[in-house]
Amino acid sequence: MNQDEQLSNIRHSLAHLLASSVLEVFPDAKLGVGPVIDNGFYYDFQLPRPLTPDDLKDIEKKMKKLVGKKLAFERQELSTTEATKFFKDADQPFKLDLISALEKFGTTSADEILNAEQATSSEQSGGVDTVSLYKTGEFTDLCRGGHVENTSEIDADSFKLDKIAGAYWRGDEKNPQLTRIYGLAFENKEALDEYLHMREEAEKRDHKKLGRELKLFTISDLVGAGLPLIQPKGMVIRKTIEDYLWSLHADKGYSRVWTPHIAKEALYETSGHAAKFGDELFRVQGKEDKFIMKPMNCPHHMQLYADNQFSYRDMPVRYFEPATVYRDEKSGQLGGLTRVRSITQDDGHLFCRVSQIEQEVSMIVSVITEFYSSVGMLDSYWVSLSVRGEDKSKYLGEDSVWEMAESSLEQAAKANNLPYKRMVGEAAFYGPKLDFMFKDSIGREWQLATIQCDFNLPARFELAYKNEKGEDEQPVVIHRAISGSLERFMGILIEHYAGAFPVWLAPVQASVLPISDKHLDYAQDVKQQLHEAGIRVELDDRSESIGKKIREATKQKVPYMLVVGDKEVEAGKVAIRNLAGDDLGTMTIPDLINKLQQEITTKA
Repeated sequence: MNQDEQLSNIRHSLAHLLASSVLEVFPDAKLGVGPVIDNGFYYDFQLPRPLTPDDLKDIEKKMKKLVGKKLAFERQELSTTEATKFFKDADQPFKLDLISALEKFGTTSADEILNAEQATSSEQSGGVDTVSLYKTGEFTDLCRGGHVENTSEIDADSFKLDKIAGAYWRGDEKNPQLTRIYGLAFENKEALDEYLHMREEAEKRDHKKLGRELKLFTISDLVGAGLPLIQPKGMVIRKTIEDYLWSLHADKGYSRVWTPHIAKEALYETSGHAAKFGDELFRVQGKEDKFIMKPMNCPHHMQLYADNQFSYRDMPVRYFEPATVYRDEKSGQLGGLTRVRSITQDDGHLFCRVSQIEQEVSMIVSVITEFYSSVGMLDSYWVSLSVRGEDKSKYLGEDSVWEMAESSLEQAAKANNLPYKRMVGEAAFYGPKLDFMFKDSIGREWQLATIQCDFNLPARFELAYKNEKGEDEQPVVIHRAISGSLERFMGILIEHYAGAFPVWLAPVQASVLPISDKHLDYAQDVKQQLHEAGIRVELDDRSESIGKKIREATKQKVPYMLVVGDKEVEAGKVAIRNLAGDDLGTMTIPDLINKLQQEITTKA
């Protein structure tokens, strides 16, 4: 058993101990489900009253006592009839509901049950006639496992109850609302403490909070959830990232293109996106035609390619477009910039020959490496080689096409020495992909850049170029995005830097702070010289104390504060203070400009 499986078993076992402890406090509690989650576990209960913080402390103490009793997890196999009688006698209606689902569908997953109900009788898989129960001390639960063999395998200091939430039974608002108790669980106390520290840091860095404080973006109820408005300072960051991305492509044979935000339904029916995205599509009724707000840019780019006559000498053809696409995400899943309905992808599509895949992937990898090195996120990254799963009905195209695409992408990953892992079932519906996983400054992992190999859309759109024999040959399309989406990447960067951006990204790179009104003329001259040198600079000309001005600039996370008083005016210099509060001494304006320009150019 590997470490991940052992941790999963510990978390699953703790969910049982939670349920057992809740029944000690509330003997009439009705039990829902208690699965493992990324940072621990939860369990749903129907309780006679709301829980208090003191209740959580009491329940956690009882759990720790159970751990100390070195209880075994004993598996029992019962017929569904016997299990039904057991939970009926225990007055546990939600467990009876689960057993009924297992008898009929062989699963308790709400999504799988819905799919089974919608399937024809010939497509439906059968249910089960036996189920497993696990007994721990005096507590028995319906469960398939796995668990630790004995609670002595659990470190009593490695877990804690975390929070309370509401949840509908089976996620359906028509069903009873239950109380969900979340618990955190890790291998040991050190890992738990590390997670709690990271979470505390994440709360301080919350991009929604910092976005308001630093005036980077706005969420308006009148505009709508998931449709962020970028403020002037936020636009500086966004445009700087966009310009940098283009600079990394401009000398690599890319051409910039532009495509409209809507297209006729027929475009997405041909591409397969209409069937794939379904109710996530925004639909627009014109006077004559039905349109869709584009969920992807690739079908538009296919049309650009199709309106040309290319030969093998023209290949590869490379298009670049930072374009906004739209998906009607559920409102409960939206948040700040990281989950939105308007998504601006730094999108690129390359049309090439099979023999050019490795070369093109290598070029994209070089761009990804340079870009993420500039923002300090290149350490400890890994790459998911996302391939098809067993259910091939979810994917477009023939087996032979997929085998060729997956083989080509894996060969390119090896040639570029990428730290990749094969992830079965994670492919896009039209082809395999390389998803780059980066860690931010507090260790959180984000899927950002992607390279996708596609033999299917060129076939669906009947794209071709003339080969050496003058015959039509189908190109391969490589979809690639470096930042993923500008909105989400901005949100991640705000948290990565805790709002304290390096000079090249900072909305305001320097703030000139005159000590008194008599220094205003000189301060204005300093500002003008910096502005003419391309430095983003502000002048705080308020009649406030210098201490207050420094505090305000620090709160706004300005990288450099340039203090101007009698000595500075007389010497033709500025006194420099950085965001960390360090006094960097005085400097002439030309030397200061050279320093700032160097930091901007090198993206220090």
